Amino acid sequence: MLGLGLAAALLGLSAGTNVAQAADGPACELDRPIKFGGMNWESNLVLVEVERFIADKGYGCKSEVLPTETLPALAALERGDLDINTEIWLNSVAEPWEKAEATGKVKRIGDIYMGGEAWFIPKYTAERLPELKKAADLPKFKDEFKDPEEPSKGRFYGCPAGWGCEVVSGNLFKALGLGDTFTLFSPGTGATQKAALTAAYKRKENVVFYYWYPTPLVGSMDLVKLELPAYDKEKHSCLTDPDCANPEPSAYPENPVFTAVTTQFTQDAPKLTEFLSKVAVPLPVMDKAMAYMEENEAEPDATAQWFLKNQVDVWSAWVPADVAERVKAAL
Repeated sequence: MLGLGLAAALLGLSAGTNVAQAADGPACELDRPIKFGGMNWESNLVLVEVERFIADKGYGCKSEVLPTETLPALAALERGDLDINTEIWLNSVAEPWEKAEATGKVKRIGDIYMGGEAWFIPKYTAERLPELKKAADLPKFKDEFKDPEEPSKGRFYGCPAGWGCEVVSGNLFKALGLGDTFTLFSPGTGATQKAALTAAYKRKENVVFYYWYPTPLVGSMDLVKLELPAYDKEKHSCLTDPDCANPEPSAYPENPVFTAVTTQFTQDAPKLTEFLSKVAVPLPVMDKAMAYMEENEAEPDATAQWFLKNQVDVWSAWVPADVAERVKAAL
């Protein structure tokens, strides 16, 4: 009797839970938290929070963010320790991604935007120096970018020390023959680089530097790209090699940024997979979100809330109407 009574009570509890769940909204396709990879750059952290909010409020899911970095995240995705890698920058991991995809354990499901890299000067510098159009013109203007530690040369702010982009910006600096007139300054960290550039910009100092986008810094500043010779695949391939014997200048290629998930996730959560496959953000919109983050010193979750409230036309195209309504109601 006790067993039957307990079974009946549990059955009633289960039925009550299902009724409550139906009344509150949909049940998530997964009966565990969704595992997102949290990279160490702003656009990824913001998009992860946007996707988590939609998955939670729109699809009835729970989720968690596991802090990681580019290559470890790819390995974790392949092992199934992560479900979703929101932002994979193809040019940074072309070979490892190809190998991971070949295993059949991971899938590329949606293109978010086309990221990029460039050499920049502020717009006010471009207005002061109208003849400075190309990176190759820099030697003529070395005195306008005086290096405080070596005043006979200009200073070029390259990529932070130890980052993948340091190899390319260093080889490109060499290929353009800038060593006689400029010093290549590699900040110790990304934060040091950003702080130095932000300070120079606020003081309206002339500054020339490498940066990537979309980022809060590029989104919040009025910048002009310096022209580089047309992109050449072979030349750029050598620029990415630390041992490139004879670097030749080439523009940076466009950098596709896409979402990847485990193959298992696509099978277990087809509705969530469909949503994530439609996540795409126009670059000017992403720049606005990055600028909001920078100007308000906002955390990723607060920036995600700003995005969800102010870019409804963008994100509502990713989901069915009923999901969009539930998300709007939760804002």
